Amino acid sequence: MTRWIVWIVLVIASAACNVLHAQEASSAAPGERRNWYNDPFFTLSHAITDCPVPLGPMMTHAQMEDDAHYRVERGTTCWLAHKCTKPNSYLYDADIASAIQARFTNPHAFDGTSVWITVQRRFVYAEGCAPASFDRHALQQQLEAIPDVEQVFMRIAASTHGPMPYKTLAEPDRQPIAEPTAQPITQPKPQTQ
Repeated sequence: MTRWIVWIVLVIASAACNVLHAQEASSAAPGERRNWYNDPFFTLSHAITDCPVPLGPMMTHAQMEDDAHYRVERGTTCWLAHKCTKPNSYLYDADIASAIQARFTNPHAFDGTSVWITVQRRFVYAEGCAPASFDRHALQQQLEAIPDVEQVFMRIAASTHGPMPYKTLAEPDRQPIAEPTAQPITQPKPQTQ
C-alpha cells in the first residue's frame, strides 16, 4: 500500500512539474528546442570541428508534452519493479553524469575525437565522431562500469560526412543511420616549414 501512495505522490508531483513546464513554454518560440527536463548533456571532447552536434535531450515544447507522461511511467516503473532504490530512475542521472566527468579527466584520452554524453533514465548515450582507430569498445566498457548505469549506447561515427548514427541538432528530424559510416576521418597534417 505504501508503494502506491508514493506512486500517487510522484504522479501528482509530475503533474505540478508539467504545469511549471507549460508556464516556461509560454516564453518559448514555436519549434524552439530546449532541454526541458535538464537531462545531463555534456562534451567529453571536441577536436573534430565539423562533427555534427548531437540532438541530445533537446526537444520542442510539443515533444516535451508528449513525453511527460511517458517519463513518469518509465521513471517509476524501475522503482515499482524493485530495480531502483530511488523512486524514479531519472533521479540517478545527475550522479551518473558527475561520475563520468570525474572518471574521464585525462586530457589526451580523447585526442582526435568529438564525443558528447547524454544521460537519461540511467541510460548513457555516447555520440559523436572518432577515427576508426579509437577504441569504442573500451569507452563502452568504462561507461558501463559507472555505478547505476543500466545501459550504454555507442553512436560514434567514423566520418563527419553523410548521415550520422544519431540525431543531430542541425537536422533534428533526419533519421539516424543504423550503422556508422565506414569512411575514415582524416586529421589535418601538421605543416612543415
